Amino acid sequence: MRREMAMGVNAVSGLLDVAPERIVRVWLNPSSDRLTRLGQDLSAAGISIEHCDTRALDRRSDGIRHQGVIVEFRPREPLTESGLEQLLERQERPLLLVLDGVSDPHNLGACIRSAAAAGASAVVVPKNRAAGLTAASRRAAAGATERIPFAIVTNLARSLRMIGDYGLWRVGLAGDAESTLYEADLDGAAALVMGSEERGMRRLTREQCDQLVRIPMPGAIESLNVSVAAGVALFEALRARGGA
Repeated sequence: MRREMAMGVNAVSGLLDVAPERIVRVWLNPSSDRLTRLGQDLSAAGISIEHCDTRALDRRSDGIRHQGVIVEFRPREPLTESGLEQLLERQERPLLLVLDGVSDPHNLGACIRSAAAAGASAVVVPKNRAAGLTAASRRAAAGATERIPFAIVTNLARSLRMIGDYGLWRVGLAGDAESTLYEADLDGAAALVMGSEERGMRRLTREQCDQLVRIPMPGAIESLNVSVAAGVALFEALRARGGA
């Protein structure tokens, strides 16, 4: 089984809370009360810890901020198209976040964190030309990658058609849309579709959406970071669904 690295206090704490059995190794510098408490929690879960200094952690982190802790773990396998279908079959009113080509791992992690916080059913990304689950995206997600299903699909347009066949209302966010997010029908089963940081949604993705909306911005800024826009849309959907 493949192994990956996670680093940062929140990312490691999230992994410890959800799946301590998947943690294989831990490198920790107990240089603060927070790290000392984390080390105690890891030890209480029966996980052995290798104490080391900051320089040793830097060598393992590949330039990613580790905050004094790195773990090697066995990651949960992402959902495939068929796994996503099975998830939709089980849920009465699913809410998906679909990301079309988000390439920055920090943005991906932030989107996953917002999706988990809003109680979304899954995050869906294309296999190619998009960021995946890496140490950087896991750190940005602050433990959320272990709390919400993550689906990687080969053909995003085809998957959006399938999502529509399951009765989800597919709402795409586009800056040139006439309707606003607050006019969207989000109280039922829905998929929020976000485009890439630079180009937005691709044409085929856009064509699969049932409705295009924009986030109204009366201020001087014309656009939002994709992770911020995803958070706004997810929590508007949560509000429309009665907060549950």
